[in-house]
Amino acid sequence: MSQRLDRINELLRREISTVLQRDFEFAGALVTVSGVEITQDLREAKVFIGVLGGHVPNVLEQLAQKRGLIQSRIAKRVVLRCTPILDFRIDNSAERGVEMVNILEEVDKLPKAPLEEEGEDKGE
Repeated sequence: MSQRLDRINELLRREISTVLQRDFEFAGALVTVSGVEITQDLREAKVFIGVLGGHVPNVLEQLAQKRGLIQSRIAKRVVLRCTPILDFRIDNSAERGVEMVNILEEVDKLPKAPLEEEGEDKGE
């Protein structure tokens, strides 16, 4: 991906995060924007959303209903030829990360083989 698209993706991620933080309430959920992928023609953008502690379909539905409002707020702050159409998608990477940490903690509790001492002769 080009550096220009990377910069636009990061700019959109920050601005969408700001709009969601400032203008939206998600009942009992922590909603984060983990990434944005804009198309080459800058007309559409996939917005990856992480949801912790809430009902994911409700959050997606709320974002889809307010997509026009979010796009208009973004258009005021980000100067592009045209404001991209936002497509909100779920990013489960944080959830998978927590699961992985829990698995690693369980593995760490399992009995381990005794360590060999450095001075021991091996089979001689």
